Amino acid sequence: MAKIVALGAGRMGRGIGQVFAYAGRDVTILDFKDRPAAESEKLLAAAKAEVEENLKFLVSLDVLAAEKIPAILERISVAKMSEAKDVLGDAEYIFEGVPEVPDAKEDAFKRLCEMIPDAAVVASTTSTMLSDDLARHMTKPERFLNAHFLNPAYLIPLVEVSPCAETDEAVVERFTQLLKEIGKEPVRCKASPGYIVPRLQSTAMNEAIRMVEEGVATPEDIDRAVRVGFGIRYATMGLIEFTDWGGVDILYYANKYLSANLDPRYASPPSVAEKMEKGELGLNAGKGYYDFGEMDVDAYRREKLSTFIALLRKLDLMPKAAD
Repeated sequence: MAKIVALGAGRMGRGIGQVFAYAGRDVTILDFKDRPAAESEKLLAAAKAEVEENLKFLVSLDVLAAEKIPAILERISVAKMSEAKDVLGDAEYIFEGVPEVPDAKEDAFKRLCEMIPDAAVVASTTSTMLSDDLARHMTKPERFLNAHFLNPAYLIPLVEVSPCAETDEAVVERFTQLLKEIGKEPVRCKASPGYIVPRLQSTAMNEAIRMVEEGVATPEDIDRAVRVGFGIRYATMGLIEFTDWGGVDILYYANKYLSANLDPRYASPPSVAEKMEKGELGLNAGKGYYDFGEMDVDAYRREKLSTFIALLRKLDLMPKAAD
């Protein structure tokens, strides 16, 4: 199996170490900062201790059998900066997780490029910087990309994969396959500020806070509305999928009203009006942002609603039938 290195012993390095070890892969967490040996050893011990605590938490929830913990921990090796050349000399995939500071990233990449083989794939895990910007520090940008894990990395399936302009397409394919093999759900996005989830999340969070400031509702009621309505809905289908499900026309007229009566920022993106003109109104029209022409629509509806009902039951939110 490929040799995996998590560069940095902080939150992301620990999370990636646990992800790969949990999936049966050997991984090395490398403290890539030059610090006193005793300090490095303490940090690395804390990293493994945190992973062990996470695993014990999963045991407490009956997600993991306790007897599997020693084998998972055994698959995680730790190494100090003094061992970096040996660790990185034959690494195949390196996940960089040093602090989110431009100078720290630049320094780490420059030192890293002096130690890794030409064939190694390097993935930053930054949640803020763009792969195109970071690639400038790489001697082999064609083997570089960004992999944005959502915390806690050992639980959230999603990884947003963002290649830089020079990334070799074959590298992207192999990298996403690696993620799938360890149980992750990779999605691809351009090098764009906010990627996908942070950009959506920031918009929703800001709007919720605006509603509090405007006195529309209390924080408690807004959050309750998200938990028992908004959140459940979008756990079963995506935002664009739901637009097609309900109808592009519904979004169009809702946006028209909101932009006129609340704020111009609610105006529809241009493609919504284009869909209206073409009659591509979503599921019932056979086409919207998705093409439903070759789909068994009845089976699709049943599958989505069955998942929704299962989630409602799990959360004890299913409407109760009268006696």
